[in-house]
Order: sequence, then structure tokens, then C-alpha cells
Amino acid sequence: MRVFVTGATGFVGTAVVQELIQAGHQVLGLARSDAAAAALLAAGAEVQRGDLEDLASLRRGVANADGVIHTGFIHDFARFQAVCETDERAIEAIGAELAGSNRPFIVTSGAALVAPGRMATEADLHQAKSATYPRASEHAAMVLAANGVNASVVRLPPSVHGAGDHGFVPILINLAREKGVSAYVDEGLNRWTAVHRQDAAKVYRLALERASAGARYHAIAEEGIAFKEIAEVIGRHLHIPVVAKSGEDAAKHFGWFAGFAKIDCPASSQLTREALGWQPEQTGLIADIETADYFKTE
Repeated sequence: MRVFVTGATGFVGTAVVQELIQAGHQVLGLARSDAAAAALLAAGAEVQRGDLEDLASLRRGVANADGVIHTGFIHDFARFQAVCETDERAIEAIGAELAGSNRPFIVTSGAALVAPGRMATEADLHQAKSATYPRASEHAAMVLAANGVNASVVRLPPSVHGAGDHGFVPILINLAREKGVSAYVDEGLNRWTAVHRQDAAKVYRLALERASAGARYHAIAEEGIAFKEIAEVIGRHLHIPVVAKSGEDAAKHFGWFAGFAKIDCPASSQLTREALGWQPEQTGLIADIETADYFKTE
């Protein structure tokens, strides 16, 4: 299968590209720069120049593909609503090009806000788009599926980890360095889910190959890791105190990240494992933080 991949040179996207090529698929990756194009060619993929805001480039990529995996997203939290709108328009444009073809379309979503405070499953509907939560990736994909597009969703956990991670764990490490303490909220018993990016990439490939319209998959290897455990391993490596924060102190310490630091978002991937025959094989989050280059400084 010839697969068009957005976000093809990103942290998750590079693993997806590698997984697809190793499984015998051809990859056409979206690239907005010469460096990204060179990286894709070196990985054995073809290049479609463009970006998520260039809808014509997306349409050209889809026109030359047997299926699409959308891992691209503009990670700019300072203008979150705007980048969410860009993402929604990109999904809609790709879906319009796929309409009537039955070609599979895999869209990336998140698992953290599916059912905070209890064990979320693939059967749970995602939080609806709203003024306070403008990201509409999953909503857009499900609308497409309801209208006959062969679209499905892969939900990622708060931590997709591995070498080169620049997500939530590095944010926590940088905060701890800056503040001189590694903190958690209240008792730190709120749970995060996690997956190694190589295991996540297999979910994308299997979802593409299964091509089940309207399906929701959880790329989750670990169902619930106490946030305090993450804070403790960070404190140990940085040789700084590990402390509890609550109320205003937590808000001051974590700033814009406070909501993520206190969210309790356990989630199961049992239905995904049964449907796709997926079994995660890579290192878990805590062990990965211990052994990967998370604490390497330039």
C-alpha cells in the first residue's frame, strides 16, 4: 500500500514511517522544509512538499496514495485554538479527497480527556469540541466516518516516550531544573498512561491495514502510572527534592501545565489488543526515563 503520512518527520511520525516501510508499504511523507524532505528520502520514503495549512498540498498527497495516516499537528500552545482549527481543516480536506474511495484514513487523537477519573475504553466517546477544548481531531474523523469515509482514530496517551521525546516528560524535567524541585499535585496518585513510540507506530500500521471505519484504537501500553512515580524518577536523576504541591502553589509551579500535571486519566487498550492483535514490546515509561537521554544537556 502507498501511504501518505502527515507529520512524517515528527516524533511519532518518524516511527510510523519506519514501521510502514519495514512492513513492506510505500510511504509518501509530507515535508515543509528541505531538511524534512532529506530526512524522508534517507528513511526510504517519497516526499510531498507542503504543510498542514497548504490544503492543496494535502490533496495532492492523498491523490497519490492508497491510504492516509495523519500524525501532523502544530504544537503551539500559545495559539492552541488557531492550530486546532488548522488541524480540523486539514482533516476535512483529506477526508473530502478520500470520499467515495474506501481508502483508509487514520487520524490521531488523545486519550487523556476521554473519561478523566475513571478507566477509559475505546467504547467511550471523546470530549466534544468546545470553547474550552477546541481540538476537534476525533470529532472531525467521526463525522467523516458517518458520511461514508473510511476514517478511524488512534488515541495517544499523555506520554509517548522514547529517544528524542520532546513532549510532556521533557517539559516536567525542564520545570524541575528551573524550580529546583520535582513536584506532583496533592498526593500524586493521579494516573497517566504511556506508550513507547515504536509500539504506538504498530497500532497505526495495524489500524491502517484493518481499515475499520469509525473504529477507535488506544495506543496505550501502560494503563495508569502514578504521577508521583514520574516526579520521583526526575528528582532522583536531577538530585533535587521531590515535593507535593496543591492549590495556588501547584498553579504557580506548573503554570500552564498544571491541568496536565493533576489530570487522572487511566485508560485501557484491551479492545485494541483484541481487535488488532497488538502487544506492546518496548520499555515502559519509568524504565525509559531511567535509561534514555532524558537528562542529557547540550
